[in-house]
Amino acid sequence: MFTGLIEHLGSVVDVVHDAGGCTLTIADSAPILTDCHVGDSIAVNGACLTVIEFDKEEKGGWFKVWLANETLDRTDLGERKVGDQVNLERAMGAHVRFGGHFVQAHVDTTATIVDKKPDGDSLRIMFQLPEPTPERPSLLPYLIPKGYVAIDGTSLTLTSVDDAHRTFGVMLIKHTQEKITLPKKPVGSKVNIEVDMVGKFVEKSVQAALSGGGGPLRSVVEKVIEDVLIKKGLVQQ
Repeated sequence: MFTGLIEHLGSVVDVVHDAGGCTLTIADSAPILTDCHVGDSIAVNGACLTVIEFDKEEKGGWFKVWLANETLDRTDLGERKVGDQVNLERAMGAHVRFGGHFVQAHVDTTATIVDKKPDGDSLRIMFQLPEPTPERPSLLPYLIPKGYVAIDGTSLTLTSVDDAHRTFGVMLIKHTQEKITLPKKPVGSKVNIEVDMVGKFVEKSVQAALSGGGGPLRSVVEKVIEDVLIKKGLVQQ
């Protein structure tokens, strides 16, 4: 589990692709390797990856992760090149303050940056989701104004959502711009998107209740519907 508060920016120093996936080596990462062990999880641009090797001192501290083809398909990590910076966050500790939102670092899809506009010291960025498919339905039901979304692993507040155009926007304050990679990405670039997992659980529970799954939630839904019908005079009490 992660918070979406980026701890550090690392630099990609090696990329190796093969038929099974890809290996990334990320350097300049010493600040997040102080308590690292092989097998630990680190979110890289919002994708939860397992550390398979690391060195706390060489190259400013480096670690290596393996990306399966599923990860390459769901994220933009396969497009990373030597020299690229990436957002890094260690798995959340039970003893730390929880300042972002619940982030699994299980990326749902990528979106495309379609507009960037300064607003005083802040920066407004607009994104567009891909066309939905049967295999990957629309994520728009989980995006609401003033709700939250993880973009490249960063917990951000949504400022706008346009279902018709499949777009949504965020605003980055000056401090955030200095701490993450997003402001450096040009229009047309892809970003990793993870929507609210709580919304997914709620949707699944409601669907199960409405489809006859039963349980206490179905009773609550039925009572709400009954009350509305009574107030409208469509049924007798």
